[in-house]
Amino acid sequence: MSLTEIEILGWSRIFTLLLGMGWAAWMDHKERRVKNEHWLVWVKPALFLWALDLMYQGADWTIYLTASAAVAYASGAVLGRPTFSDIKKGSRMDQSVALWYLASLCGIIFGALQYQSVNPIDVILGTETGLGALWWSTFAVLPFIILIDIAWRLRMLHGGADAKALMWVALLIPNWSTMPLTYSSATSDALFTLPPAFSLLVWGGFAFLVIPFILLFLNIFRGHVRKVSDLLLAWHASKLPRSEVMNRHVWLLTTLVEKPDGSVEVYHRKRAPRKTPTDEQLSSALLELEEAGVEQVWVSQKLPLLVFLFPAIIPLILLGDPMAIIIPLLGIV
Repeated sequence: MSLTEIEILGWSRIFTLLLGMGWAAWMDHKERRVKNEHWLVWVKPALFLWALDLMYQGADWTIYLTASAAVAYASGAVLGRPTFSDIKKGSRMDQSVALWYLASLCGIIFGALQYQSVNPIDVILGTETGLGALWWSTFAVLPFIILIDIAWRLRMLHGGADAKALMWVALLIPNWSTMPLTYSSATSDALFTLPPAFSLLVWGGFAFLVIPFILLFLNIFRGHVRKVSDLLLAWHASKLPRSEVMNRHVWLLTTLVEKPDGSVEVYHRKRAPRKTPTDEQLSSALLELEEAGVEQVWVSQKLPLLVFLFPAIIPLILLGDPMAIIIPLLGIV
């Protein structure tokens, strides 16, 4: 069976998504850091595929510049944003980026004027086609990226790599029409869907819900649950030899507390500290445990979000938007 041009672009996006996200997830797992160079490399195929898609649909210059606005805003997370002081000082880089912002803003303004007669509700419902619908769907990428950036700044998304990954996904897969969904028609039939980047985040969140069951099973299997109080830790923590803590990406939960009578007792915190302790503080805590003869300690794993976003690509590809499936099951629509 031959593939259409749109299907070829769609599968190319999926291939790029798997490679780019997989590489980022591996780096985040091993080093707890994804360098900006990674996103600078992988944004190139994302923009190339988006440009080919717009070219195939006959986009005009306002649509290209509107897409450029989303890219320009997302670039601030990696390259930083120009300041008036740097522009006045004659920084060529900041001046070039400022011109890029200005040109993109012109695309938005002239696009809005040209396609103001197109109702965005009709675009959402799928009753509007043509360049007007294309402009609105292209413009919609910008507020999605702004929301991701705000969530990062407000610490709703803890890691910068997580926010940059979601921005990258928003540029790579700007809407569902750019993805070949073959195993479920729920997304294409739904009146309202989350954008693909947010859907990936929801699928990744579902993966988090499985972690407590896995940890509980492993702790029971390994014999770490010996009393009822251990159950309060077994669903979100695990046990390690004290000597391995410094070499792992974990939060130490086991500590020593002094009782009113002056004696020292081993205590296990029920949740990770709000502020990650320094290496010196962690070494000091481990030394105290060593002097107290504590060999096994409870720890909470530092699990990066990208590790869950990568496998979440599979249900995203197979099933599409999770809310398009869940909402009808709940009988809401």
